[in-house]
Amino acid sequence: MKRISLAFVFFPLTLLSSSIAFGQSAKKVLRTIIIDPGHGGIDPGARGSYSTEADVSLAVSLKLGKAIDSEFPDTKIVYTRTTDILPGNKSNKTDALRYRADLANSSGGDLFIAIHCNSAPPIRHSQVIGYKTIMVKRKKKKVPKKIPQYRYWTTPNPAMGTETYIWALSKSDAKVNSVSKNDDYSGEIDSTSNLSLPDPSDPAERARMLIYAQNYFRKSLTFADLIEKGFQSQQRTFRGGVKQRNDKGIWVLQATGMPSVLVEIGFISSKEEEDYINSDKGQDEIVSNIINALKDYKQKLESRQMTEDKKAF
Repeated sequence: MKRISLAFVFFPLTLLSSSIAFGQSAKKVLRTIIIDPGHGGIDPGARGSYSTEADVSLAVSLKLGKAIDSEFPDTKIVYTRTTDILPGNKSNKTDALRYRADLANSSGGDLFIAIHCNSAPPIRHSQVIGYKTIMVKRKKKKVPKKIPQYRYWTTPNPAMGTETYIWALSKSDAKVNSVSKNDDYSGEIDSTSNLSLPDPSDPAERARMLIYAQNYFRKSLTFADLIEKGFQSQQRTFRGGVKQRNDKGIWVLQATGMPSVLVEIGFISSKEEEDYINSDKGQDEIVSNIINALKDYKQKLESRQMTEDKKAF
């Protein structure tokens, strides 16, 4: 009887200690989300026929933050800007980019979401409209030569659709190669910044790249993929899925110590998409898609954490 009694006492105590340990190990997977509206202030970004990337990205970002606050009330939202200024009210783009990453890192962000608009240059055309005759010297003689005269004009670029970017460590890295390339990228992402690329030969840079590979790459890819699949379900133009870049134009992603994505919500150079991303309907659909992706992403993280916690006992 003593053995049975001890067994019954020990069993609930074991459950209690396990549940306490589990509760201690469990933690919120999305405590802080950084929302980064692209450009701002003296840097309007890409321009449409009547709007700028800075204005549209800010409007969508503020709506996104409000939606996150509603869906995930326990999650803290940190904006890199909430008005039409360069983040941190800096005087130049380079300092503003550094501020974005520094703010994200110092805030202990669990996820970084940058909102941008894409842009594609007009298509240039030419046509021969006649010839002009000039005299040229040939073998000590002047002879006539016909020079074609051209008419030049441009037409709007038909590029449309969304693109979601993550940071690529190296284009030769096996993990990175699993994500599609986008060498014909036609938009702009702070590409005039003077910030330098990470140097793999620098021990500190190499360590940061290794940490990203081990902890953030797969999570960034997972979240970005959920966003792109959501846009597809909304019948947005598909441009190949998640893209990876490792040039200085996307520096802010590799400088943030957390899973990070940059979402190009549409081509502001397209009249149709400019109207869409400026409309309440378009912005609400964009925000709704990112929120749905966040829900799925959060569920995946929590499921993985529960599995890891169970393995610990």
